[in-house]
Amino acid sequence: MKKKMMLFLSLILFASIVLIGCSSNETEGSKQDNEGGPVNIKVFAPQTAEQNLASNYFTKLAEEKFNIEFDWQVTTYDGTSASEVRNIALASGDYADLFLLVPWVDQFSQTDLLRYGKQGVVLPLNDLIDEHAPNIKEVIASHPYYESMITAPDGNIYGLPHLNECFHCSYGNKFWINTAWIEKLELDMPSTTEELRDVLTAFKTQDPNGNGKADEVPLSGSPSVPESSVIPYLMNGFIYDDSRSRLLLNKGKVEMAANKEEWKEGLAYIKSLYDEGLIDQGAFSQNTEAHQKLGNNSEAQIVGASTAMHPYMFVTDEDYLKNYDAVAPLKGPHSEYATYNYPSTPGGAFVLTNNASEEAQIAAIKLVDYMFTEEGRILSHHGEKDVSWREPQEGEVAIEEGVEPNLALIHLEDGEDPRNDNWSALAQYYHSREFRDGLVQATDIYTDGGFERRLQEVTHLYEGKEPSEVFPHWAIWIDPAVADEVAMIQTNIKDYIEQNSLQFITGSKDLDKEWDAYVQGFEQLNLNRYLEIMQEAYDNSDL
Repeated sequence: MKKKMMLFLSLILFASIVLIGCSSNETEGSKQDNEGGPVNIKVFAPQTAEQNLASNYFTKLAEEKFNIEFDWQVTTYDGTSASEVRNIALASGDYADLFLLVPWVDQFSQTDLLRYGKQGVVLPLNDLIDEHAPNIKEVIASHPYYESMITAPDGNIYGLPHLNECFHCSYGNKFWINTAWIEKLELDMPSTTEELRDVLTAFKTQDPNGNGKADEVPLSGSPSVPESSVIPYLMNGFIYDDSRSRLLLNKGKVEMAANKEEWKEGLAYIKSLYDEGLIDQGAFSQNTEAHQKLGNNSEAQIVGASTAMHPYMFVTDEDYLKNYDAVAPLKGPHSEYATYNYPSTPGGAFVLTNNASEEAQIAAIKLVDYMFTEEGRILSHHGEKDVSWREPQEGEVAIEEGVEPNLALIHLEDGEDPRNDNWSALAQYYHSREFRDGLVQATDIYTDGGFERRLQEVTHLYEGKEPSEVFPHWAIWIDPAVADEVAMIQTNIKDYIEQNSLQFITGSKDLDKEWDAYVQGFEQLNLNRYLEIMQEAYDNSDL
């Protein structure tokens, strides 16, 4: 069961749920015509331990359909290793014709694309898309934000990121509370920042796990991923916190959130919870493994609440897991926001290089265009029909209410060998919200089979609670001439905010006495220059 649960966690974390349908632009015929023999394409790609891309079912299907012969250069799903191998290859000049990458592992950044594009190493895709990729053209035309994300300032498209409209991923900074404890202590679900204080205090003092020990941890989290940090969710009752850039939009003007008085008030509130012992000390330092160890405590359930994209991130014990439900954004003194982040990462997951022949370029763009169709995305991402997925049966319902069910996954049985019949996360080029909403799910949201429905339902608590203006850091292109400067300023500012927030919350810095010095410190970090560059990038984004 543990293996099954971890597999499902992987699917959720990396937003891999899709469904089946038909596209009017799907490639016709079973095989594309290439003159002569198969077109050889040297491909650089990450490969999981369960995959063999050379013998994979979808690989063989793609080779037959598009008359391709793949020459795989594989790396692992370890982000640091994959990035190093990719960069070494590019520096040596001995690099692949095609890079197929996974954004959360490693991909070309927008700055990479511009730099390598100007060097002629990375090829523009505009003409190839216009002539050979009708499905990609249709998606670009119907998704203006995607067009902005992929179109460089010089008008070229140097790479394609994954367009994966994962609803629950868009509102990743969720708050999960132990409703079994809520019911036992006869409490109401908190709806304001002060009501949360009352609930956490009850968790700490009234022995809700019933073991006679004061071992309860009212609230925990982890800074290891932005969605598990306790700061953004709590801060959103005071000022909007996007959990990443900490930038705001105010009538089109780019501003910093973390130097405003409302941010100070938010820190004071979080500090008060910390001082009262309502927030776990480890919430500001522990990694994901330690966070989950706390949630799975074998002697008794001790975690009352936690921030996380979904509860599997901090608890996998089946008996504990079912006790957690999401809390809507809290109403604070100034706001009631939910953090919104577009679930796709800008950059290049599909990138062609100048080592690719003209025939290889055409075959490759036709292949990725096929993965923009519903047939292609299902076969590439899920594999063989009636082996890894099937059509819905009578009585089965889709993940979203009122949507016609279109696809049911066939999960691995305990002990069953991996099927090696799909490209998994390597193939998530276009998974629309509408497409994903038709996934068949069990109606019991507290079972493995209904877990995605659970996330879908709770995300409606957060939907639309973001500000009317959100800085679109996912679609901002930075001029390569200032890219290094921006990267340094950005890193310094991010570290400065995180370090000082921790020091203010834990009391190693006095929030009242040292706040002004903290605000002034942004001047030494070139905040004004950073905002100037980001303003120009935003103004040029047409968003």
